[in-house]
Amino acid sequence: MMLPPQLHKILAVAFFMLPFCAQGKPAGFLPRFPLKFFFGDASNDQQIPDVTPQPDNENGDDIHELEHRISRLEGVLRLNKMITESGGKIFATNGKSADFEATVETCKEAGGSIATPRNPGENDAILYFVRYFNTYAYLGIKQSLIPGRFQFLNGAQLRYTNWYSNEPSSKGEEECVEMYTDGTWNDKKCNKNHLIVCQF
Repeated sequence: MMLPPQLHKILAVAFFMLPFCAQGKPAGFLPRFPLKFFFGDASNDQQIPDVTPQPDNENGDDIHELEHRISRLEGVLRLNKMITESGGKIFATNGKSADFEATVETCKEAGGSIATPRNPGENDAILYFVRYFNTYAYLGIKQSLIPGRFQFLNGAQLRYTNWYSNEPSSKGEEECVEMYTDGTWNDKKCNKNHLIVCQF
């Protein structure tokens, strides 16, 4: 039995949020399983070990317990305004700020990617954090080789945009994109520290 994809997303968000929520001390709602249970050890190439239920149903009980605890963790994160959801994506912040490259790396290390809105609903999910923390956030969009034209980090064309009036305006000098507190976008240099928002 494989773990559901949503469970993988929630696990990634949970470990991304762990330092922020736990404040250096394990919280009571965290799973009782060691990290090795989730990720294996260095000698094992599998990311998540085989948890096929055995005849005695011991692993099945563990999976049920894990699903229950993750469901509770998701509720706590929602209550603490640390995650939002749109279109099957989970968006999360740890409440910290970083420049563009550090944001990309932080999200990658957490098993996700920098938040990249592809429609108004996803834009609103990211905007929730921007408003809550009253700060700007980088988006997973950068200038292409053509100055003034922007694309997703994987090179795909933008089909949805929400530029502020008369933006982008840099003519090649500002390669990154930030979200303002009204949800509109602005091209910006990549060295400013903005709120880290990831998607899973």
